[in-house]
Amino acid sequence: MLTIIDKYILKRYLATFTVMLLLFIPIGIVVDVSEKINKMLENKVPFMEIALYYYNFTIYFANSLFPIFLFLSVIWFTSKLANDTEIIAILSSGISFTRFLRPYIIGASIVSVFVLLMGFFVVPAASEGFNNFRYTYLKGGGKEAMRGDNTDVYRQISDDEFIYVNSFNTESKTAFNFSLEKFKNQKLIHKITASRIKWNPKDSTYTMYDYTKRTVGELNDKIEKAPEKDAVFTFDLEDLTPVVYIAETLSLGKLNAFIAKEKERGSSNINVYLVVLYKKYSVPVSAFILTIIAVAVSAMKRRGGMGTNLAIGIALAFAFVFFDKIFGVLAEKSSIPPMLAVWLPNIAFGILAIYLLRNAKR
Repeated sequence: MLTIIDKYILKRYLATFTVMLLLFIPIGIVVDVSEKINKMLENKVPFMEIALYYYNFTIYFANSLFPIFLFLSVIWFTSKLANDTEIIAILSSGISFTRFLRPYIIGASIVSVFVLLMGFFVVPAASEGFNNFRYTYLKGGGKEAMRGDNTDVYRQISDDEFIYVNSFNTESKTAFNFSLEKFKNQKLIHKITASRIKWNPKDSTYTMYDYTKRTVGELNDKIEKAPEKDAVFTFDLEDLTPVVYIAETLSLGKLNAFIAKEKERGSSNINVYLVVLYKKYSVPVSAFILTIIAVAVSAMKRRGGMGTNLAIGIALAFAFVFFDKIFGVLAEKSSIPPMLAVWLPNIAFGILAIYLLRNAKR
C-alpha cells in the first residue's frame, strides 16, 4: 500500500523527470537545426522528411541521454525537499531512510520498464530513421558510406563454404573479384571465381562474369569456364557489408537472430552487435543505481543549497556517461568481453551507490 508520502514523492519523481525531458528535448532540436539547416537547404530535403527525422531524433536523443535526465531530475526535486526541510520532517516521524527510498525505487522501476520496452521495440525504428536521414542528406557518400569499409570482404556463409569479394557496390548490387571455396573435412572440394557477380532481384539469382570453377580431384583437377553464368546461392550480397548501425535498428528478436547468424559467419563486428544487445538491459538497470546515488547526494541540506547538489550531480552524471561510452568503445575495438565492458559502469557506480547510501543513513 502506498502512503500519502509515497504518492507525493513518486508523483514528484515522475513529474520532474517528464518536465526535464520536455525542457531539454526542444533545446536539443534547436541546436541540431542550427547545425544542419544549411545542409538541409543545400540538399533540398522535403519538409515531411525533416519532420520525420526530428520525430526519430526526439526518441533517439531522449534514449541516449536518459541517464543524465533522470539523475538531474531526482537531484533537483530531492534537493528541494531537503532545502524545505521536508526530508527532515519525514525522517523525524520515525520513517527509516531505507523506507524513505521506497517511492524512489518504485519510480525507478516504472522508468526502467518503460525504457526497456522502448529499447526493444520503439528505439530501433527511430534509430533507423535517424541514421538513414543523416547518411542520405547530411553525410557525404550516401548509401556507400552507410556500409563503412566494403572492400576485401571475407565471410563464412556455411559450415564449409567461404566467399570473398574485393569490393561491393550497393547501388548496382555488384561485387567484384568474387570467389567461393567449398571444403569437406578441411580439404578443398571446389573453388568458383568471377571478375564480378551481380544480384538479379527479379528471379533471385546471381550472374557471374568471367566464370571459372575448379573442382579438385585426386589425380587431376576439372576446370569449367564460361564468359557468363547464372547461379543460385544461399547468401545475400547486401549481407556481406551490413550498414554500420544495423544492430541499433533491429528489435530484440531480430537482433538475437542477426547476432547468431553473424557468429556463424565469423563476423569481425560481432562485438559491436553484442554491445548494442547488452546495453538494452544495462541501461534500464542504471535507473536504479543513479536514483540511489542522486538521493544519497541530495538528501542532505548543504550550505551551497541546490546549486552544490546539482554541481555534484552533473559531475557524477557525466562521469557515468563518459565511462559508459569509453567501455563500450573498448569492447568494440579491443579484447575486453562485451558483457563485462557494458556492465562495468553499472558495477562501479553500484558500489559507489552503496557507499553513499550508507553515509546518507548515518
